Amino acid sequence: MELQTPFPLPQEKSLTWWQRNWKWFVPVAGLAFLALFAAFIMLIITIVFGMIKSSDVYKDALATARTHPAVVKALGSPIKEGIFVMGSISVSGSSGQADLAIPISGPNGKGTIYAVASKHAGQWTFSKLVVEIKATKEIIDLIESREQEKTSIRFKIKYGVGSLRLSI
Repeated sequence: MELQTPFPLPQEKSLTWWQRNWKWFVPVAGLAFLALFAAFIMLIITIVFGMIKSSDVYKDALATARTHPAVVKALGSPIKEGIFVMGSISVSGSSGQADLAIPISGPNGKGTIYAVASKHAGQWTFSKLVVEIKATKEIIDLIESREQEKTSIRFKIKYGVGSLRLSI
């Protein structure tokens, strides 16, 4: 009796990892890439807004608006700054330029601070500093008020009239 060799059984081709898993891997990799890209963009936005909000010109414009009686009357108190600041700040050593639009809001409404300033010898000087009240479109000039207050203080000191009130 002769031994017959059996016919070889058909063997399944072994599939590679890619051939077995590409259907779920491609969408997951695409979503991961999109998530990393979105995180990168958010990081850049956070850094840029953080730099603008930490600048002296931003802080000074916001502080001036928060303490101005007409702005407090129109928007109420407390006045809070918005998230998205528009504009630019360019500083080179002790000189620079700034042009900002700062959204603000209070219990009675919303507005925008528009500030244009230049920096010379390390000191920021505003050429324009106004608040626009959104509901009424009223423009409140904060520079005029500063100048009137300085004149009032000088007069009171020179002539000794009334009490001395200082505000910056």
